[in-house]
Amino acid sequence: MPDSLTTRESTTTSVVLLATTPAGRLSCPDGTLLDRITGQLATLAVSEIQVVTPGGGLGADLRGVAKIARISTGAVAVLPADLVAHTEALALLLEHPAHATGALVSHDAIAGPMRPPVHVQGGRIVAAGSSFHIVPEANATFRGVLQAGESHLGTLADIAEELAELADTGKLGPVTAVEAVDLLLVGLVRSGVPVRAALIGPLHADRVTGQHAADTAVAALADVDEARVRLDTSVKQDDGFFATYAVSTWSRYLIKPAAKLKLTPNAVTGISVALALLAAVWFSAGTQGGRLLGALLFYLSFVLDCLDGQLARYTRTFSPLGAWADGMADRFKEYAVYIGLAFGSTDPGIWHLAVAATILQAVRHNIDFSYGGAVADAARIGGGWGKPARSLLESADARRATGVLGLAQRLGRRAAGHWFKKIIVLPIGERTALIAVTAAFWNARVTFLSLLCWGGVAAVYQLAGRMMRSAR
Repeated sequence: MPDSLTTRESTTTSVVLLATTPAGRLSCPDGTLLDRITGQLATLAVSEIQVVTPGGGLGADLRGVAKIARISTGAVAVLPADLVAHTEALALLLEHPAHATGALVSHDAIAGPMRPPVHVQGGRIVAAGSSFHIVPEANATFRGVLQAGESHLGTLADIAEELAELADTGKLGPVTAVEAVDLLLVGLVRSGVPVRAALIGPLHADRVTGQHAADTAVAALADVDEARVRLDTSVKQDDGFFATYAVSTWSRYLIKPAAKLKLTPNAVTGISVALALLAAVWFSAGTQGGRLLGALLFYLSFVLDCLDGQLARYTRTFSPLGAWADGMADRFKEYAVYIGLAFGSTDPGIWHLAVAATILQAVRHNIDFSYGGAVADAARIGGGWGKPARSLLESADARRATGVLGLAQRLGRRAAGHWFKKIIVLPIGERTALIAVTAAFWNARVTFLSLLCWGGVAAVYQLAGRMMRSAR
């Protein structure tokens, strides 16, 4: 039966801890494995920990989960007491601000009895296995921690009750209570619930069956620096070329100081906007020194633009509002700098170029956002071209693609091609570099002409790619 152990009023996530397997009573430096994981959960942002204790086998465990899911008012996480994991690995799922449905997985595809296979595609688990369910194209393994978002609690309860009935009637075969969480994941995935794949990366999260395995798993935790992993995962791994090599290589060292100063991501965004406005003021001076200082300030503004996202990921405080404010700030800063450069130039046709550059960037952003909305709509109604980009690249049709889309996909398989694809679309980092360098060493006319030429090529590339994907 569920027994309430501890309550914290920090988030809307509650945890169901399955302590029905003998391994939960194995010893470790913190007492038992159950004691250890309970202590870890108490340090995380969870509102309640409830333990399902040994009772009537798999069916009873599943009904206990269903009961809790039906009375909960927020996200519910289910995990076994035989789990040995880094606290940071648990936090990847339990402290995610969205509190959405997800599961801890690893791309270590060596499946086993305590590591059921899953297939991850586009950041989601699209197939999950157990001793009763096979995953033919598995590319990852489930690591025992499952969370159901508030909107999916009813589905979780229904699945748990249905599985309990199947288990009690012997229709699931020789499954035991050890597989309760695995079966719940299978049920959610097969019901069409979008399950986010929370990748643990170099962190550890393993279920154990004996004392030797428990000792080995606990000892292996010390081989990984959790603090370093948290810092590393705060920096985007698939950012633009300029952001990756000219910003993130050192902005990462600002994350911890910013967190210690209790700066919020939105506050960092505000400082970034202020620096961009100062850059615009110096650009408007029209002098070589003013343009040099303006270029430096605009570069630092972009550094903070990267830092706000890194800080949000590090502190797990990102939000839809913050993402919207960050996107709006990017547009505002860039257009403010255009105005500053135009004011500081004596070229009689500079305003025409400034307006043209503004319109071109607005059109490019509209292409991106409108396509993103169309993809989301297509995915909701089951349209094939609304699939994640990764699934398109892996499909047989995509491998035979020709033209601009085919070229882009072939280039994407090589490191140089990967960066070429990112650079050619002139993302915000490359635009920042282009504006700063051309303004500092030449003049506003060169800046706007460069933006129009490169931006025009980027617009054609993007539009052609979007049209060809949409026509598939």
